[in-house]
Amino acid sequence: MRMKALAGVAITAFSIGIATATLFDFSAALDKAESFALAPLSLGHPAAAATLKTHNTTVLSPTSVDEATLIEPMTVSVIERSVKLRSGNTLSGVLISAGITSLEAAAVVEAFATAHDPRRIKAGQTLDLQFRPDPESGGETFVGVTYEPSSREVVTVLREGGAFTAGKAEKHLTIVENRVDGLIDDSLYMAGVRNGLPVPVLIDLIRAYSWDVDFQRDIREGDGFTVLYETLQDSDGNVVDYGDIQFARLTLSGAGLPIYRFETNDGIIDYFNDKGQSAKKALMRTPIDGARLSSGYGKRKHPVLGYTKMHKGVDFAAPSGTPIYAAGDGVVEFAGRNGGYGNLIRIRHNSEYKTQYAHLRAFAKGIGAGKRVRQGQVIGYVGTTGRSTGPHLHYEVIKAGSQVNPMKVRMPSGEKLAGKQLERFKEVAQDIAARYAQLAPSTDVAAN
Repeated sequence: MRMKALAGVAITAFSIGIATATLFDFSAALDKAESFALAPLSLGHPAAAATLKTHNTTVLSPTSVDEATLIEPMTVSVIERSVKLRSGNTLSGVLISAGITSLEAAAVVEAFATAHDPRRIKAGQTLDLQFRPDPESGGETFVGVTYEPSSREVVTVLREGGAFTAGKAEKHLTIVENRVDGLIDDSLYMAGVRNGLPVPVLIDLIRAYSWDVDFQRDIREGDGFTVLYETLQDSDGNVVDYGDIQFARLTLSGAGLPIYRFETNDGIIDYFNDKGQSAKKALMRTPIDGARLSSGYGKRKHPVLGYTKMHKGVDFAAPSGTPIYAAGDGVVEFAGRNGGYGNLIRIRHNSEYKTQYAHLRAFAKGIGAGKRVRQGQVIGYVGTTGRSTGPHLHYEVIKAGSQVNPMKVRMPSGEKLAGKQLERFKEVAQDIAARYAQLAPSTDVAAN
């Protein structure tokens, strides 16, 4: 594996008189987890108390326990309790429920806010609270809290005398390049998982090809894929996050479709084929992840009306609430109820192209007529409003005022590199290809 230091990243282990470095839990929080509510958490909240676990930061008991179990420390230096946050919690409420006085909790929150906005703490994330036993009183003194807003940052609050101070630092991480190759027996997604490609990387791979590839019809048994991607690892070699795909190639019906990561002169990072043509098109063919094409474009017997009529779009079956993305940059022309379409969004992309998204359960926050959106931005969520027999997205591409088949229409091309920028791209692509060739295919990361 090829390693390189993460530029500009340095951190000193958070220490408060502990014999060894503080243990951190590097579990990445879900991007879509909901934020803390601002309402206070009452003293002795049973749900929060159930999540408390005590362990010594130097030696942990080898016994496997669940989240609600109390682990007695094996020494008495510093005790750390990890609290997994739930919807409705607040930082001050969690501190008070852990036995900290309301006066000290307010001081901790005030200090914490100088390094990170407490309102941006999300449900599902963890706070590590540190306490030092007080031999005289037989109780404990709160000495600090550690919070990781992302897999690359850590926020600490420490007691210094009678006050609290906070700071934020970046973790020391190493970038490791990994290569995964595989054959496709069923779908690209299943083949990727089977060959150890981490799901976040697999989703990025599908998005990178979603402008050109119909994943329902273009993928056949015997096709293949290869990916060169980055993992970010801590000093113990644990994968804490995923970086970018550097190179990928789909082989469909014997034809290779390579893409390379490249930063343009304008600072835009995109994927380009071996000729310098952007992999992105003006419009995505499939503006939804992990969905099944349930109905194509053309005449069909309508499942609700019962007679044959023209189906002027394609349907993607997906669970209710699945995010729907804007197929391209544009301006929302309409967002509201529209007869048999149910909840509908229509986006104008340019003077020739528009797209429509129907049967939505709900619109994304801030989406309305006149709103400018970017390609890949979440605009709504799958539902079954209007004339619909089940949750799905009805997707239409409108060209010059008429609906056309999204799976067959020739999408407008993206950027084409030229001149010195094309020469620089070719040099970058050659370097990526050389790094790729040096790596043996790996499936070591399947568990991640």
